Amino acid sequence: MATHPDHLRYTASHEYVDLQGDIATIGITQHATEELGDVVYVELPKTGAHYNAGDTFGVVESVKAVSDLYMPVAGTVTEANTRIEAEPALVNQDPYALGWFVKLRVDDPAACQQLLTKEQYEAGLQ
Repeated sequence: MATHPDHLRYTASHEYVDLQGDIATIGITQHATEELGDVVYVELPKTGAHYNAGDTFGVVESVKAVSDLYMPVAGTVTEANTRIEAEPALVNQDPYALGWFVKLRVDDPAACQQLLTKEQYEAGLQ
């Protein structure tokens, strides 16, 4: 079974949030990368775009499927990881470090506490 870092928050749709101050790094979980298989294409949003929680913010395409990415919390994109557009395999190789998707200035950092803990997320995978 995939290992998921303790300090992150998760969504049922397999995104993770790493909140540092009011900036959240958002990506997909190791479990999601295992289910998808080899990632071959990533479509990311533009810097400055604002999203509400639950909005579709991008697409990840693998050898098995094309999946929408859903914004876990509301905020404004401060950075998109353009490296994964050129090297989508990084999403599979290192989803929690090199394979992140966007950094977001979160409208309400407390909203991240409403997301799933590691234990809650893993329980939902059973």
